[in-house]
Amino acid sequence: MRIYSWNVNGIRAVHRNGFLDWISKEQPDILCLQETKIQQDQLTEELKNIEGYDAYFSFASRKGYSGVAVYTKEKPLSVKHGIGIDRFDCEGRILIVEYQGYILLNIYFPNGQKDDERLQYKMEFYDVILEYCDALVAEGKKLIICGDYNTAHREIDLKNPKSNEKRSGFLPIERAWIDKFIAHGYVDVFRWFYPDTVKYSWWSYRFNARAKGVGWRIDYHFVSANLLDKVKGAEILDEVTGSDHCPVVIEL
Repeated sequence: MRIYSWNVNGIRAVHRNGFLDWISKEQPDILCLQETKIQQDQLTEELKNIEGYDAYFSFASRKGYSGVAVYTKEKPLSVKHGIGIDRFDCEGRILIVEYQGYILLNIYFPNGQKDDERLQYKMEFYDVILEYCDALVAEGKKLIICGDYNTAHREIDLKNPKSNEKRSGFLPIERAWIDKFIAHGYVDVFRWFYPDTVKYSWWSYRFNARAKGVGWRIDYHFVSANLLDKVKGAEILDEVTGSDHCPVVIEL
């Protein structure tokens, strides 16, 4: 089973760039999207009803902003929108999909670059997600937490670490939270398989960054330690275009 995660930076934009053809060719078992930037009344039949898939969407209350989606071949046991905290759920950042044997959390973590208030919101979001995940693991659940985390963890995870040390996305406080996440028993699957590999999942649209190889790895699959023995591989599909991010994949 292959589980994909992709920040599409607008599902309608990526649709215009061959999204349906890509799905038809790639055939993900589960595809998690972030930053769909769409409302329910804007969804076309083409995007709602892709052959072979059930589709679930979470929408932000603010139009043209945030949003996540899951396309899945296997019908889930349950689907939950958000974590029950309105100040986080109102931005449509979380879909929690339960399958036999594990729970998949598709999350578009906030960006903290706007101002200090937004950075504080991001850090609080991080902390409530960790609490939520820990509570599920305490119940014996096995978790996959995928999405755009909006933080590069280590210097290997971005092209220019020194010049970005004071920029949200590579701040010590953000990186320390990922350290804490790992300390709580969650495993960065790509790094588990490839501890020294330099690959990126996001590139700025400015300065021809992607062509120059100036990127960041901010899109992840983390799994709870009790699921690690089922994970068989990980990939970053950096040849796939259509967004400023590329898809990332794990195989169970």
